[in-house]
Amino acid sequence: MNSVSLTSKQIIRRALDGLDIPRPATGPLAVHYCARQTGVSLREFTLNPRVLAECVVRYYEKFRPDAVWLSADTWVTAQAMGSPVAFPGDDQPLAGTGEPLVRTRADVDRIPPPDPGSQGRWPIMLEALQLINEALGNNAFIVACFDQYPFSLACALMGIEQVMIKLCDDRSLVQRLMQKCGEYTLAYALALAAVGADMLSGGDSPAGLLGPKLYREVALPFEMQVISEIRSRVELPVSLHICGDSTPILADMAGSGADVLELDCQVDIASACRIVGAGVTIWGNLDTVGLLAQGSPKDIEQATRALLGAVKACGHRRFVLSSGCTLAPDTPPENLQAMLGIVLRSNRDS
Repeated sequence: MNSVSLTSKQIIRRALDGLDIPRPATGPLAVHYCARQTGVSLREFTLNPRVLAECVVRYYEKFRPDAVWLSADTWVTAQAMGSPVAFPGDDQPLAGTGEPLVRTRADVDRIPPPDPGSQGRWPIMLEALQLINEALGNNAFIVACFDQYPFSLACALMGIEQVMIKLCDDRSLVQRLMQKCGEYTLAYALALAAVGADMLSGGDSPAGLLGPKLYREVALPFEMQVISEIRSRVELPVSLHICGDSTPILADMAGSGADVLELDCQVDIASACRIVGAGVTIWGNLDTVGLLAQGSPKDIEQATRALLGAVKACGHRRFVLSSGCTLAPDTPPENLQAMLGIVLRSNRDS
């Protein structure tokens, strides 16, 4: 199979389907990295859809990964729901102010129905996705982040400490809030699908702190509900990302219905291949900070070869080479090029 005959989009799609591809598929989690490479502040990147789109397009043109990402930060949907956010500085990500939106059931009831066309930065993100799709949609595979799954979103709205307390004292309040969060997650995901996303991705990293029992009781049912409802309405792959060592809950994550699991570097790839099974795509999982941001190109080449070799030895066909988490903005360009260069050389040598 000649890679020249396949676009980046086609290579990712074939990887997700477990079909033959001429080389490994690539999709580093590049978000704020795109802004840094283009020389714009995170304030501009976050608030101007044309700037955001230009940053992603220029990143693709420079590095030529197979997949690009539409994301800004982890507060897009929380802000749409009414959560107060602020920039700590012009070149720092937008984040919560520490003031919880929800303390009581009445606060949950005051959150209006979701409207992706008008609330918060949702319109900005949708416009940026449209521009990226117009520029790259025939070639690159576009992953659109619908931001957070319900448990993580509830933590943003109430505060993670209060959520943990309420899980013991008043679990019904947390579940009521998560139900509202699920409505917003679904609405945003479907809006992104309508504008041209090739895959829908969401994070649920605070859920990894629950431990296996509470994860299965609290977070997983809402993940399953969101994924099921998305897939009943659009024919797009859905991804689940949980930072850190998700090994204790990996089998449960694989059972969520997600087509793709984005795994961090703490997860042993051979174990992951065995646990998730052949039907789930693994997206990952090079060390984002210790290796990609702080290592040498030689270190990265060795680690990339080792990762690809381990996946191949397991016979796991559904795999996309990526950073384990979002690239640090100060990752040297030559380090990312070293990672992607191994893939290109593996194709020439095959």
